[in-house]
Amino acid sequence: MRKSIGKVLMLLVIAALAMSCGTKTSNKYAIVFKNTGNPYGEKQMAGFKAGIEEQKFEAILRAPDAPTAEAQIQIIDQLIAQKVASICIVGNDRDALQPVLTKAMKAGIKVFSLDSGVNKDSRLTHVNQADSEKIGRTLIQGAYDMIGGKGEIAVLSATSQATNQNLWIDYMKKELEDPKYKDVKLVKVAYGDDLRDKSVSEAEGLLRTYPNLKCIIAPTTVGIAAAGKVLTDKKLIGKVFLTGLGLPSEMATYIENGACPYMYLWNPIDVGYLGAYTATALVSGKIKGAVGDKFSAARLGEYTITAAPDGGTEVLLGPPFKFDKANIGEWKTVY
Repeated sequence: MRKSIGKVLMLLVIAALAMSCGTKTSNKYAIVFKNTGNPYGEKQMAGFKAGIEEQKFEAILRAPDAPTAEAQIQIIDQLIAQKVASICIVGNDRDALQPVLTKAMKAGIKVFSLDSGVNKDSRLTHVNQADSEKIGRTLIQGAYDMIGGKGEIAVLSATSQATNQNLWIDYMKKELEDPKYKDVKLVKVAYGDDLRDKSVSEAEGLLRTYPNLKCIIAPTTVGIAAAGKVLTDKKLIGKVFLTGLGLPSEMATYIENGACPYMYLWNPIDVGYLGAYTATALVSGKIKGAVGDKFSAARLGEYTITAAPDGGTEVLLGPPFKFDKANIGEWKTVY
């Protein structure tokens, strides 16, 4: 009888150990950026890595060579096979990634988007740099001031599928509906695909096609740097203005020479760092991705998940910051 009880207890212990091993959480946290060779993305992934490693976990940094959904899908499939704890995706396409992200979630991986979102059914939440509406409207207001409230403007964006840029552009167009902008005309939205050479080519094309162009708005760090170079090389400083979202280290020359009177951005390192703490909070169960969930992001402070415009949820890093001649010197060596 005692032997039978002993065997039963032994089997129970073995079963418990097996269950424990089977449900053990991976200590690997992955981020998938849009593409390689992007300085903004490199800073963002560095912030993610720092946030994960200071929590004593392993960070996996991945990005495809080309900024396409298909290339990201291949990477995500590899991460599923590695059984990572979470995937932080900077989406190249809002909807095309849904099947593979759904597959990841069914495998028990906590999936959320960062910076450039995916649709709400493909994620638990979204980490956003700033309020999308405020970004879009602020960029139009800046262009309006630069051109004196009258003239042609154009947008030089990233890819045509980039969800963050597309949302900002939507809000730009909504801002332009105000009667205040009756003398401002948006003539073109061009796409440089976040590639330096193509962005240069697209900027040059805008200037050729629209000889009366007064301002280029580039809501992408690659695009705004490319446009700054084009305006400088073509000696159009003061004739065609430039604003948008740029890295201080890349844009200092163009702000100081007047090609770009001012621009905006947030710290991409902090965006990635916030993503790291969102990831660990999701995996630990501290948050589920629901409105009202609260968590700490260490040096950045406390955050609360709020409702997102698309019906999902999001975490906002903070408002965009304005860079101009008065402050660019102190920021250009930071990032």
